Amino acid sequence: MNMHIVLTVVALIVVLGVVVFIHELGHFLAARWAGVRVDAFSIGFGPAIIKWHDKHGTIWKIACLPLGGYVSIYGQEDMFRRKKYQELSPEQKQGHYLSAPAWKQFIIIGAGVFMNFVLAWAIYSAIFAFKPRNVQLPVVGQVIQESIAFNAGIKPGDVIVKIDKSNITNWGELVIAKELARTRDANVTIMRGDDVINVKLGPAERWGLVADGSKTEFRKKGFFGAIYSGARETYYQSRTLLTVLKQIITGDRSSKQLGSFITIAQVSGRALESGFFALLSIIALLSVNLGVINLLPLPVLDGGYLLILIIEAIIRRKLGGRGMEIAIICGWAFLAFVLMFTMWNDLARVFGL
Repeated sequence: MNMHIVLTVVALIVVLGVVVFIHELGHFLAARWAGVRVDAFSIGFGPAIIKWHDKHGTIWKIACLPLGGYVSIYGQEDMFRRKKYQELSPEQKQGHYLSAPAWKQFIIIGAGVFMNFVLAWAIYSAIFAFKPRNVQLPVVGQVIQESIAFNAGIKPGDVIVKIDKSNITNWGELVIAKELARTRDANVTIMRGDDVINVKLGPAERWGLVADGSKTEFRKKGFFGAIYSGARETYYQSRTLLTVLKQIITGDRSSKQLGSFITIAQVSGRALESGFFALLSIIALLSVNLGVINLLPLPVLDGGYLLILIIEAIIRRKLGGRGMEIAIICGWAFLAFVLMFTMWNDLARVFGL
């Protein structure tokens, strides 16, 4: 087998395995803390290769398809079938998900996403702390003739220090800030020598700025600086993903940019070939993406269940019945459609369809 394909498969297993395991570990730890029984914790899907029981009765499994995993929490499937829960005996209700108060249910559901953001924060912080980086400074090297930036009076040598409310310390942050202002005007602060200049630039995709490639410096963060920069990077990546999703929904960005696990495998494989820190960066980015996507208010995602708990707290009534079951089915159907659509995008890109 081609070594590149082997590395790609290995990288996909590692990246997805770590990110999904941490997500499910969040649900598991929160359930244990809340006194809710966890029936199974599976690393991977399908038939078990290895399995064992812990002292709490949880079955731990390593399955044959190591792409992710899941946690089976006792009674969580009865969230919208409370009549079934009421028919249980007191002994059967022991450790049941619905026996936990609503605020503990909220923590159980939200813990997976929380752990994804914590993982990304920890990885980004470690990268900032242990890997000196040759940073491209936000110095303008060239301004395209008759571009928006050219007409606004920006000149080579200008230093971009702020875009809207985002402080800019390197060209990477400038690119992220530009993405967030891709289809709207942005307030840009420039240093020209000792002078501070404020200009308003139109849609960022047409600014026409090119970095000065000679303006770089090596940077390594101290402990607290790394912690802060890790949190900042996690926030920026989350914000960027939400902006991209919004632009796809509104038609400002092509939906062909969406990719499936094929894209994840290719990117992860290239990262593994590039080195340890590159692979860590992909794990952190995917962890952010999983966290953000899971917070979307779809009934089958964590965000949907959290929204339902919030609505129940507001109206002081439990939701359920056939309507909620239909909503869950529609949610699964939508996710299936998104999976097929993103796989088609990947196959079309790989095979030139």
